[in-house]
Amino acid sequence: MYVRKCFNKKTGRTQLSIVQGYRDSSGKVKQKIILNLGYLDVLQQQHDDPIKYCEDLARQMTEEYNNAQSPVRLEIDPQKTLDLGADYRHNFGYAVLSAIYHELEIDDFFQNRQRMTQVDFNYNSIFRELIFSRLIAPASKKASYEYAGHFFERADFSLTDVYRSLSFFKSYQSALQLWIHEHIRQNYGRDTSLVYYDVTNYYFEVDIPNEMLRKGVSKEHRPDPIVQMGLFMDTNGIPISYGLFSGNTLDKQTLIPMMGKLQDEYSLGRIIIVADRGMITGDNICQTLSDGNGYILSYSIAGSTKEFKDYVLDEEGYVVRESGFKIKSRLTPREIHVTNVLTGKKQTISVDEKHVVFYSPDYAKRAKAERAEVLQKAKDLIQDPQKYNRSTSYGAAKYVKNIAFNKDTGEIYTDSEKSLELNDALIAEEEKYDGYYAIITSEHEMEDEKILNIYRGLWQIEETFKITKSELETRPVYLKKLEHIQAHFLICFTALVIAKLLEFRMKRKYSVSTILKSLRRCECSLLEQNIYLFDYYDEVLRDIGEEFHIDFSRKYRTLGEIKKVLGEVKKGKP
Repeated sequence: MYVRKCFNKKTGRTQLSIVQGYRDSSGKVKQKIILNLGYLDVLQQQHDDPIKYCEDLARQMTEEYNNAQSPVRLEIDPQKTLDLGADYRHNFGYAVLSAIYHELEIDDFFQNRQRMTQVDFNYNSIFRELIFSRLIAPASKKASYEYAGHFFERADFSLTDVYRSLSFFKSYQSALQLWIHEHIRQNYGRDTSLVYYDVTNYYFEVDIPNEMLRKGVSKEHRPDPIVQMGLFMDTNGIPISYGLFSGNTLDKQTLIPMMGKLQDEYSLGRIIIVADRGMITGDNICQTLSDGNGYILSYSIAGSTKEFKDYVLDEEGYVVRESGFKIKSRLTPREIHVTNVLTGKKQTISVDEKHVVFYSPDYAKRAKAERAEVLQKAKDLIQDPQKYNRSTSYGAAKYVKNIAFNKDTGEIYTDSEKSLELNDALIAEEEKYDGYYAIITSEHEMEDEKILNIYRGLWQIEETFKITKSELETRPVYLKKLEHIQAHFLICFTALVIAKLLEFRMKRKYSVSTILKSLRRCECSLLEQNIYLFDYYDEVLRDIGEEFHIDFSRKYRTLGEIKKVLGEVKKGKP
């Protein structure tokens, strides 16, 4: 609000009033008289400095208006129409994401490096908007740019600027990961004595593969080019670091490069790697031990030796717990095959390991149920093989004897002399081990139950990958330039870290999916006179608001109030 002076030529007098400037629903700037103060000559008789008095009053009324300390009257024209293309909807839930973004000082990271460039746009503004869009409305870079108007920060950059910035982001992908790690360590006391590792892949909607995009073993059994991602995560479920590999890289080939990066750049000290059986190779185990680290890995019973299988089924040594659960362990040497760095040939060495084997009735039921579903598919394949090919028969084909595929088309060969039939011997062999799981570890002194509990934490990293593919819609990817692809995954990684930190701050009362659903619905619409109407509130927003000191229950807020909240979270004082 401000003081307006109106001089009347007829009377020769100046009238003062307090006027409020605002934008109407069409976005046009308008003014409304809030209070008539009277004539200047009369006010001069009442105050030594009438102009200063009026300006002070205008400031006081502005402050009261912004703090909503008094009711506000709105003038609503029921005949008013919307301009073509009008969209006055804004998201406010991202205020919480902004709080964590600035707590990690990502804005400082880019602003410090911006000084070394001569571009006419702000890298931090673009990166911030891409992060918030990835969490609130995940889509392509073009769609994210178009969504920027739904945030209250001004998007003073073009779509061309967005694409130009991707190469800049890629050049700092390692530095930003380390920056975020250090801030999490300082703010949350991150414990990295134990880290979880896993690999997944993301498919691309492109026709021509390149040095990164290659055909490989797709987790989703798709024929598209893929890129492999290895991810380290701490015990709180917060990602530490990631690495990208070409799509034809095997999971087990990613561990040593990723470990090297972690040891060289992050200075974590001794760590224990927790991973699934896809990481088990002699080279990986040898390198882990040579670096002074440890491992807890799941171990395939089906692919093990006869001696190990006999040990699993032997009831001697098992300690039975409640509900039929049982567990046992042993310390024993195991031979592994390691590549000789001089000759390139494999040599056999022995490592002392602790083997932990356990049986769970619940796991046994689940294994039987999952196999029954696949066997039904196998039976259908036997009845009508023309319905299937190499891709669509995945999982079921291993239970079918005499099956063969055309190398070019993937179609199933039909041979009248060798009919398709269930492999009953394989099924019976698998059934013997339903419910049994094995873990191998370098931690000889660690208690069995602790080893098991640590390994069970691996589900968090699997859940994290699901979040990237569902909530963040990391794939499919449509980018083709290698630098743009790498920048895309940096954006997704940063968004993932913020989401997981928010989940951690909420003590995991709500999942990332539930949290983002509520933040996405925390929106408002412009009414009149810079006043916004909020129409959604739930217990998730209530609890988040209590943690971050933001009142999401307010039905009305002025633009000034909204900007004040957004300004406070940037200062680290939400």
